[in-house]
Amino acid sequence: MIKHFRTGLIATGLTICAATLVAPTYAALPFFSSDKDEVPSLAPMLQEATPAVVSIAVEGTQTSRQRVPEMFRYFFGAPQEQVQERPFRGLGSGVIIDAEEGYVVTNNHVVDNADEITVKLNDGREFKAKKLGADEQSDIALLKIDPEDLTELPLADSDALLVGDFVVAIGNPFGLSQTVTSGIVSALSRSGLNIGGLEDFIQTDAAINRGNSGGALVNLKGELVGINTAIFGPNGGNVGIGFAIPSNMMKRLVDQIIEFGEVRRGLLGILGSDVDAGLAEAMNSDINKGAFVSEVQPDSAAEKGGLEAGDIIIAVNGKELNSFRELRAKVASMGAGAEVELTVLRRGDSIDLKVVLDDASDVQITAAEILPALEGATLAAGTDARGNAGIEVTDVERNSPAARFGLQPEDVIVAVNRQRITNLTEFRNALDGASGVIALNVNRGSTSLYLVIR
Repeated sequence: MIKHFRTGLIATGLTICAATLVAPTYAALPFFSSDKDEVPSLAPMLQEATPAVVSIAVEGTQTSRQRVPEMFRYFFGAPQEQVQERPFRGLGSGVIIDAEEGYVVTNNHVVDNADEITVKLNDGREFKAKKLGADEQSDIALLKIDPEDLTELPLADSDALLVGDFVVAIGNPFGLSQTVTSGIVSALSRSGLNIGGLEDFIQTDAAINRGNSGGALVNLKGELVGINTAIFGPNGGNVGIGFAIPSNMMKRLVDQIIEFGEVRRGLLGILGSDVDAGLAEAMNSDINKGAFVSEVQPDSAAEKGGLEAGDIIIAVNGKELNSFRELRAKVASMGAGAEVELTVLRRGDSIDLKVVLDDASDVQITAAEILPALEGATLAAGTDARGNAGIEVTDVERNSPAARFGLQPEDVIVAVNRQRITNLTEFRNALDGASGVIALNVNRGSTSLYLVIR
């Protein structure tokens, strides 16, 4: 079970663990003592890093909607749905990434629906924060506080991380501010975890628990390599499998929020799948990982950049690529208009292609291109009444198949067979993997409904 964490202080059992650092391993690092009479320590580095990691307290109201049974509406004149509002409080963590501007980055799920956000520094000072923008699918949010004598964390190049690198997690687990845990990078480019729409995580065994969300994952130089986001744990506790958003991905998204007030997601315009041994053999390739291109959309960034069906994308901007999901996350976070260099295997030859990404929000297609049963509808990326990303139905022709199935203009499709989708590429991929009956979860105003296509 994958867990996100926004929680108040709760009672918990404590387990004390100890680890031994071997002096010769770290002797060359500047923050470790080389004095034979002193024990190697991370303390000097942490004294510089921890002032940049903050506690975040939120207050807000959660709104839930429940459809009222038809007989109650008929006999008692009840409304179509019952709306309930419940106040909530939560705790999380954040990282100051720009001291002069007062920018604090955290997870979207930490501050989502919050009416009031309070940032507390390790010296006890508190600030009311303003949310400048957020991205649900990457789970990143950017806050701003008054820039009064703040400390920021320098950013590392997360693409340079290697499995086995030492890392330190700093955050606010269970309300215990400025808690530090250490470990290593256990894996890179983790995806397919169903945590969010865009997954390209650093996996670490540094202990991450409730309240660590939005906190810092730093290297031994005190540089930010990731934003702690979630853990894998059957009971919600740490089992040594935690996940962090890479600092490079975070920086690309934050830059878009600062410039535009929102994330303008990039779009390549391909359909595809992961490369495995069977596909590699079928394509007569020696490469057993990467992103296989099964279809290139007409007039897309991919077609303009020279990609062809049957290509295997093995690297993005010189960085080795492991899966199609990783490609999707990298492309989406780079933003519309970004120039990307793709290394491609084509009929045994390696070639480099430069592609300028489209804006996912500007792309509009006919539904029949994806699902012939919905002929007559026009689709584009959009958001529903609650701000959730999905596929908006911009137009439906009268008496068309789409109209007969019940689609209406301004409907927003948010899931296919209960698989969450946020953009046209995800919609295509979900339908490509579906067979038999297809159930579309549609948000119509404040109402959620299903349309079943047989």
